[in-house]
Amino acid sequence: MMASVLAVGTLTAGCQTTPSVTAPVEQTITPNLLQSYNWQLVDAKGTNNVKVPQLFFDLNNPLILEFTNENGNNFVSLLNTCNNMAAGYKVVNGNVQVGNIRSTRMPCPEPQASFDKAVVDTVKGKYSISIIANNYPVLTITNAYQVASFKAIPK
Repeated sequence: MMASVLAVGTLTAGCQTTPSVTAPVEQTITPNLLQSYNWQLVDAKGTNNVKVPQLFFDLNNPLILEFTNENGNNFVSLLNTCNNMAAGYKVVNGNVQVGNIRSTRMPCPEPQASFDKAVVDTVKGKYSISIIANNYPVLTITNAYQVASFKAIPK
């Protein structure tokens, strides 16, 4: 009888529930949220679910988006590109609208030239921000060509 009580107790102890994995929580995008971090590209996959190689030729210098406000105007700078690139942006009803990207026009060798072109294609699209389990936001930009994910880097 004692053996069966111990066996039941052991089985019960092994059946404890494990904590559920918390799903990412979508955040409302505001200029303040965008400007609170720099955003480092960590993944970008095309519609074929294959990593976009032009964006990852130099892992030591990934694409970084820096959102700022200068004299009441919002700007996004595209860092680690061959040419200096930036654009004005605004947030309307939680949607980020990036204006025309201004760029210097230096002739860049490959693979930097392909990187610059791919960067321009990456920053236009539907923006969303989710908070993941470690409480850091992840910025996702989705367009007809790819889905790109950026991790938040505290400023």
